[in-house]
This record gives sequence, C-alpha cells and structure tokens, in this order.
Amino acid sequence: MTSYIALLRGVNVGGITVKSADLKALFESLGFSGVRTVLASGNVAFDDGDPDDEGPAAASVALKARIERALGERFGYEAWIVLLTREELERVVAAFPFDPEREGWHPYVLFGSDAAHLAELQEASSDLDAADDVVQAGDGVLYWHNRRERGVDSAFSKLTAKARFKPTTTNRNLRTLVKLLA
Repeated sequence: MTSYIALLRGVNVGGITVKSADLKALFESLGFSGVRTVLASGNVAFDDGDPDDEGPAAASVALKARIERALGERFGYEAWIVLLTREELERVVAAFPFDPEREGWHPYVLFGSDAAHLAELQEASSDLDAADDVVQAGDGVLYWHNRRERGVDSAFSKLTAKARFKPTTTNRNLRTLVKLLA
C-alpha cells in the first residue's frame, strides 16, 4: 500500500469548480482508499494498494495519467496534477529553508512538471527584492517566502502567474501541505 498526495492545478479558480465531496467520490470510484480532501483548492490524500510490476516510477507516471484522465472526464477540463508519495511530500516539507512562522510572511512551495520552467523561475528570482520575496531551489520544487503585505502584487507572484508557467506549476502554502500530512 502506497500513500499519495495529489495536488490539482487550477481548480476552484477561473471557472473550474470542483467540490470536495465530488473530488473524494471520484478518487474512491477509482478504487483508492483512505481518501481525504484538504481545503477547497484541490488537495487529495489517498492510498493505493495496487502494486505495479514495473516499479514505483512507472507506477507513479501511470497513476498520474489515470487520475488526470478521470478528472478531465468527470469535471470537463484539461486536468494536470502533481502526484507525490507521502514520503516525498514529507521530505519537501521538512526541507523548507525559511522560518515558516515568520510574522507577516507566507511560506509557499512551488511544484512544477517542467524542470526548465522551475530553473527559469529560480534564475529570475535573483533579481527580486528580498524585502518582499525570497526564493530557494529545492529537490524538484522552489521554496518561496512572500511578504504578506505584497502578496499577489509581489514581483515573484506576478512572474509565476504568467501564461507560460500556468500549465506546468502549482503553488501551495506550507501550512496546507502540513495539513495534508496530518
């Protein structure tokens, strides 16, 4: 049995509405157990007891494609998810390099399916005002600390919102990720 976390990209924004109860029901219909949604922003924790003879990497790719196809068919949008094992997410959360309790700051993790896009965002972050945004590369992610007063108006937030990055990245608050692991 493997425990997974699925982070859906672009739901409950831009006209794509997915209710948590419907999302949970879909994952259960796919044969997963222990399905739990966290918040209304497309976060699902679940267990899959179906071992894959081709190994964990192949299983993860096939599972991701299966979930994306089911989401697209059920909710009528081009679905894209980040799929991590619970252990992978635990490592991402444990490696957060900034003080997550820093007053007035948001602790974020930016996930991506395109390493080149993450590298481009990392490179662009060197020009940021550290009083508003601080970015550091992690293992397949970018860690981002954002001053709450600037929020979506910060330079890095505007950069990540550009159309070319939207199909390959999704962002989560560290506190949401901790709730997914609880």
